[in-house]
Amino acid sequence: MIAVVHHPNYVTEAPARSTYRWGKNGAIRDLLRAEGEAIAWHEPAPAPRPWVEAAHDPDYVAEVLEARVPREKERRIGFPVTATVARRAQLVPAGTYLAAQLALRHGFAANTAGGSHHALAATGAGYCVFNDLAIAAVQLAAEGKRVLIVDVDVHQGDGTAALTAGHPDIATYSMHAEKNFPARKARSTLDVPLADGTDDSAYLAALGATLPALIDQFAPDLILYQGGVDPYAGDRLGRLSLTDNGLAQRDLLVAKHALARGLPLASTVGGGYGDDVLAIARRHVDVILRLGRAYLTRRQDAAPSFASPRTGA
Repeated sequence: MIAVVHHPNYVTEAPARSTYRWGKNGAIRDLLRAEGEAIAWHEPAPAPRPWVEAAHDPDYVAEVLEARVPREKERRIGFPVTATVARRAQLVPAGTYLAAQLALRHGFAANTAGGSHHALAATGAGYCVFNDLAIAAVQLAAEGKRVLIVDVDVHQGDGTAALTAGHPDIATYSMHAEKNFPARKARSTLDVPLADGTDDSAYLAALGATLPALIDQFAPDLILYQGGVDPYAGDRLGRLSLTDNGLAQRDLLVAKHALARGLPLASTVGGGYGDDVLAIARRHVDVILRLGRAYLTRRQDAAPSFASPRTGA
């Protein structure tokens, strides 16, 4: 079975003045439910406040958890932070951490939300409230793990790079559209900016030429994968030109290099935008299923050894 982390509060009604389409997470859940016994469901508890404050400014954490985020920060986020949104924001990082723990045990696990890579220390941004990738990575590093965050969303993982910069046990890889949001980029451990319109072959060549060397140089214990589907050619906020097959080959290439080194991988949802919410959710679910099946196949064929998880949320 494929280990999947989900919480009912990931699915919520859209707050007023929201420009984000909130139905995606519910559609992801429903499509995965249709897989029946192929999915093993796991539910996170809210992230302990000290975990969140290890990555974010405590004053901003208080603003979110008390649902009193200033209007200017809400504008950067893209929606108001209500009490419901605040609870979800505290659950998602714990979901990414739990997915990492499950991956350490089973090889692969997925969070059905997360990948909120634009959130910064003192504010959210770009539909991201708290940065679940940074929060989970910092906590995992505190427990003795070396974490590589591989971000292949069409937008640079600026918040993740900024929040983990200089940490000896966390490295960040971001392959993104150079001219897309955010206008001001951060510095990842390795950035791979791509020209508008980059197609499948050029994208895969760039990924294959850059990621393996970083994995070998950094020698992580675990990969956190931000597998956004917004590099797809028809994405409303994307500037690249990948096909569905290109997205599939992207994921399988990352899995190939992780599996070749016996590395567990935990995935998060990341970006995917447009009017056809079900089609976008299907792409997100395809990421989860293809990665999960790749790890299940390798476990059956070769039974690689993955690290034992530590206790946590």
